[in-house]
Amino acid sequence: MQEADTQILATLRDTDRDRYLACLLSPPEKRRSLAALYAFYAEIARVRELIHEPLPGEIRLQWWRDLLGNEQSGGEGHPLAEALLQCVREHHLPVTVLENMIDARIFDVYDDPMQDRSALEGYAGETASALIQLSSLILDPLNAAKSAEAAGHAGVAQTIAGLLLLLPVHCRRGQVYLPAELLRATGLDRETLLAGSDTEAIDSAIRAFCGLGRDHLAKARQGIGSISSANFFAFTPVALAEPVFDRAEAAGASLLQRPIQPSQWQRQWRMWRASRRKRF
Repeated sequence: MQEADTQILATLRDTDRDRYLACLLSPPEKRRSLAALYAFYAEIARVRELIHEPLPGEIRLQWWRDLLGNEQSGGEGHPLAEALLQCVREHHLPVTVLENMIDARIFDVYDDPMQDRSALEGYAGETASALIQLSSLILDPLNAAKSAEAAGHAGVAQTIAGLLLLLPVHCRRGQVYLPAELLRATGLDRETLLAGSDTEAIDSAIRAFCGLGRDHLAKARQGIGSISSANFFAFTPVALAEPVFDRAEAAGASLLQRPIQPSQWQRQWRMWRASRRKRF
């Protein structure tokens, strides 16, 4: 493995430990490309952590958009950019999908509300779902289209699980990803959720959010037969969603104060088992 490849894997290990493991579980000849794609995804997903105002965040995202839009660019001097462009060109990944992924992340740098279920599903579709589908194009491009619907639902389930894990962090920042219509249905709004005082209503909102995640997870599982054996490696992180739903429902409103992330060894075991059994 070249030094740049080792560096990107190390970056992925530090920024997204679960997809780092998913990468290691994948066929050796695909790891370099998957690591580049996953590390790019982690980079744009954490922009809010690196900035204090929205404008610098938009500038960071625009830099990646400009890079992908420049057919002459090789990303020289930026190891991750070089690796991403090589991955895109080697596997003929659709640049438009990556650009939409970047644009979706603009939502993260602001505190605007997630208006409704459709907005959340659209956000997840352009981020986590798109990532699964792009990974499938790397792993087994001939069969990638067959599992597009399963990838769509799996990505929404993953996104909801991830948002539940980050709920305490988002609330401290003043960010609310739970759809406004879901909050209204449980007697909440943005301000009362952030205040955290109406624990009964927050319990209901978290259960409803978990229910939405479980619904998409069930639909993704219904489509398991459409996923080729090679492309299943793109889906292994989805195995981590259900235990998050379980823990979030048990925690209820206390989720706003305490983390519910399963331990690293538990997550590794679930992903390894999913990769072997071809089930999530």
